[in-house]
Amino acid sequence: MSEPMTAPAVPEESPEDSFLSRAINIFISPAQAFESIVRRPDFIAPLIVCIVAAIGVSETMLHKIGMERIVRQSIEMSSQASRMSPEQIQQAVQRGAGIGSIIARVGELLGAPIFLLLIAALGLFIVNVMFGAKTSFKVDFSVVCYAYLVGLVGGVLALAIVLFGDAEQFNPQNFIPSNIGFFLNPREVSKPLYSLASSFDVFTVWFLIVASVGLSTATHKKVRTLPIFASFAGLWVLWALIKAGLAMLMS
Repeated sequence: MSEPMTAPAVPEESPEDSFLSRAINIFISPAQAFESIVRRPDFIAPLIVCIVAAIGVSETMLHKIGMERIVRQSIEMSSQASRMSPEQIQQAVQRGAGIGSIIARVGELLGAPIFLLLIAALGLFIVNVMFGAKTSFKVDFSVVCYAYLVGLVGGVLALAIVLFGDAEQFNPQNFIPSNIGFFLNPREVSKPLYSLASSFDVFTVWFLIVASVGLSTATHKKVRTLPIFASFAGLWVLWALIKAGLAMLMS
């Protein structure tokens, strides 16, 4: 008599593979979180959280500050303001408010995905091409999506400033105290200097460090964290210099 056939057991997801466990470990034990992420890549849950956070901050800003005030303050801090009459500024504000609202809503949904796709592509280039490791885009994208969760701290800080700060003093280009540019008056310092001072942000450094840890884990430590971070930092400095150069040309 033949023995009854039994279906093979399906491996259950271990507790450390859950989204909540990974998200918590990103802050307290990144290496452990990324070991789980590399084992079972998943980018949907962290990406949704990042998009929802962006929507929350942006919509709160639009409700509390208002797009017209944001556009007006942006114009007044630009080099064009001194060459515009009050009537011209008002016309520019009215035109910009409608366009700005559309851009803000599109940015809420697409800003984080596009940025993270770019960082994942750069990470893939760094570890696979520059250092000769072998990782997949899905793993790298999952890594950077989870690493980006550290930005939620900045989101909470942004919400606090928008809700409880002075709307009249709100700087739409730099509204959280995470870089030197926040403490400078954009109307008094040169545009290139202000651009450079605003480019080197604490939360960006944190994100790139955590992402570098994750990408190193994705290579099974064949590429160490420091060379990956140094590569990201070099590209970041180059981008900051380009922005400063553009600010000089436009000033």
